[in-house]
Formats: sequence, structure tokens, C-alpha cells
Amino acid sequence: MTAPGSTLRIGVFDSGVGGLTVLRALRARLPHAHYLYLGDTARLPYGSKSQATIARYAVESVRFLLEQGAEYLVIACNTASALALPEIRAASPVPVLGVIETGADAALAASRSGDVSILATAATVASLAYSAACAERGLRASEMACPLLVPLVEEGWVAHPVTRDVLRIYLAQSTAAARGDALHPDALVLGCTHYPLLRSEIEALVPRGMAVIDSAAVTAEAVTRALGLVADREPVSTGTLAKPPIRFFATDGAERFKALGSRFLDEPIEAVTLIDLGG
Repeated sequence: MTAPGSTLRIGVFDSGVGGLTVLRALRARLPHAHYLYLGDTARLPYGSKSQATIARYAVESVRFLLEQGAEYLVIACNTASALALPEIRAASPVPVLGVIETGADAALAASRSGDVSILATAATVASLAYSAACAERGLRASEMACPLLVPLVEEGWVAHPVTRDVLRIYLAQSTAAARGDALHPDALVLGCTHYPLLRSEIEALVPRGMAVIDSAAVTAEAVTRALGLVADREPVSTGTLAKPPIRFFATDGAERFKALGSRFLDEPIEAVTLIDLGG
């Protein structure tokens, strides 16, 4: 018996390893698809680059995934989704989905007040991409930059007391900023692909009844819907159908990618192919 999406090649792109949380969520829903993951680790962070440079890097990266046979592209990078999605779609003959639009769609579905809070990196907040996407859907958004969270996650301090204290400060600042704008958010979007690793910590700190939207999970759900597939909730055979191996590519630091990425993916990464996309 053939599993849903078992022959489909899905390309996932991020500037680093954070997008592996999206890949993890995708594989949980569609485990028998073939996945290609590219982390442009030689050129991160994208947030410090100009819009034109980010668009060029992102287009080069997705073209590589297309050359490897990707039939659907997931831009698991908030910065690239915010600043380069039109250029990526113009360069791609296959469908492209970005994490910001899926987060905004989920916020619309979850919010009763029409007000949402966004936690994101400074670059994503500065782009105003989430605010724009929310406004297009009739939502009002309050965005909060949380620059300390990415290094804390990459250090492995997910359940560390320091991280909880930092989260309390950011959430208090986010609440104050929303009140200053006369907003009453009842949904919180995790607007960085590192942040799903902090979801349980954040859910323990937000007010009761506030929906915490995991951008990785809702992106995986959106891909499943867009492809018209049914998530593999049950085994599709007696266990003879193995998950295809994931092909990992990085532009620098293969050993660090394997060590750090294994935490994000929650399974060992045995091999990473180094590629050169130019300067």
C-alpha cells in the first residue's frame, strides 16, 4: 500500500538550523514524503543583510533545491519569508509556502478578539511582515523582538531557569506594548523557527486561554492541506514501508549542523552534504 505523499519531494529552506523544527513537524504529518533540507549556514544571519541580498541568497538556495528535484518548497525562514517571498515565487516553477503567511492564518483562526501578539527576531519585527500579514486578514498585531532567545535555544538552555526568566521579561514587555496600543491579544504567534522548542515553557507563562501558535506545526498543517493529502496518523502498512532518508545540505559547518540540528529535529543527523552557493 502506498502512503500519502510517498513519492513527493519537499524542499525545506532556512538560513540555518531553525527550519528543522518545520521539517520535524512535516515529517510527523507526512513521514513518507522525500525531504531535502538546505541550511545556508555560510551566509547567516540573513537579518543583517539588505533586502536585495536576502532575496538573492534565498533564490540561489531554492534553485539548488529545485535542481535536486524538489516539487514543493517550504521557506522555513522568517527573514526570507518576510523579505524575499515574491522573488522566490517568481523564480520557482513549483508551489512555495512561507512561514509568515501560515502563522497569520493560524492567528486568524485562533483569535476571538482580533488582536494577536508576535514574538520574533529583531529582523523579522523590523520587516513588519507579520503585522502586514495580520492586517490583510483583519487582525491587529503587536510585535516584540526577542534577540536573546535564539542563542539560548542554540546553547541548549531550553528548560533553563535563565531562559524562563528571559521569557518572563519578554512576555511582560509584549503585554505592556499591546496594552499601550489598546490591544487585547488572545493569541501569541511564535514568529521564529527556533521558538517551537520553547513552546511548553511559553505556554506555562502566558495567561490562561491564550492560544500559542507554533509556526512549525501550522506550516506542516498548511502543507498537508495545500497538497490535498491526509496526514499519516496511522501506519499505512504492517511496518514494511520505511521512512525515506532525509537529504541534508549546508553551505558551511557540517559538524556543527549535525550536532545542533539533531536537537532541533529530535533525531540524529548522520550526514550533511556541503555545497557552495557562492558569495
